[in-house]
Amino acid sequence: MEAGLLMCGFSHHTQPFSNIYESNRPGYLFRLQTEGRATALVNGEMREITGGDLLLYAPEDPYQLSILPFDHPQRGRIISSSDYYLACHGSWIDDWWRRRKRPQLIRIDPEDRLLSLWRNLILERRGVGGERPELTDYMLRSLCLSIDRKIDEQSSQQGRPFIASRMKAYIEEHATSSMRIEDLAEHVQLSVSRASHLFKEHVGKTIIEYALEIRLSVAEERMKYSSMTLEQIAETCGFGSYSYFFRIFRRKHGISPAEFRRSYTSGASQSKPEIQAGIADTPGRTERE
Repeated sequence: MEAGLLMCGFSHHTQPFSNIYESNRPGYLFRLQTEGRATALVNGEMREITGGDLLLYAPEDPYQLSILPFDHPQRGRIISSSDYYLACHGSWIDDWWRRRKRPQLIRIDPEDRLLSLWRNLILERRGVGGERPELTDYMLRSLCLSIDRKIDEQSSQQGRPFIASRMKAYIEEHATSSMRIEDLAEHVQLSVSRASHLFKEHVGKTIIEYALEIRLSVAEERMKYSSMTLEQIAETCGFGSYSYFFRIFRRKHGISPAEFRRSYTSGASQSKPEIQAGIADTPGRTERE
């Protein structure tokens, strides 16, 4: 077995809970706190764990988790803790773990794409028709490599507060929909002015500038590789109207979207005439397929 699951699931605690392993667990242990809080042993010290904290333990690492009541100003002493967990093993996992030094605790966005991989692993594990080991193998590898990407992103964002990284990830996920700055500010529980200021300070661009970069990048890919009309691309990439898309695109590239698509399709392949069909040269013209 190159990469296999020993256990995988989601837990929610409303009662005190503890779990202790001195060493020699049967596999590597990953735990992602999504809501509430807990305390866990990290590098020999008990640390508070809150939403977005990802814990990584090798089989020989001592592990201790404790979930106890905490004071809530409206509800008194309560217990609330939710997490995703998994234990895994296999030769590929061993090789992956040895490739680099990883911290036992890293911070990620709990609504990140990595979480969708975790959910899919849980669903596969619970599959009525039985688990498919090959699919589990590749999804587990994808999860591990995604964790490494998160570690790399964290090191490249030294000095950037976690909340700015959460805003950046939110924009990347929602830029092509009808995203509003108010929605982003609510997502990170900041005022619009504070969210805008913090993002510009730590990313170097305004929220709108970064969202437009994402939208333009997606639009360029669709112009190259799809047969969607330019008006459809403008709408599905979050621009709202083709005229607005036209202005933003021309400001960046110095040519119209139609000229960009023509230059790409004429140079890339003459075997896809359907991609070149219905190209509008001006924002006032309507495309037809």
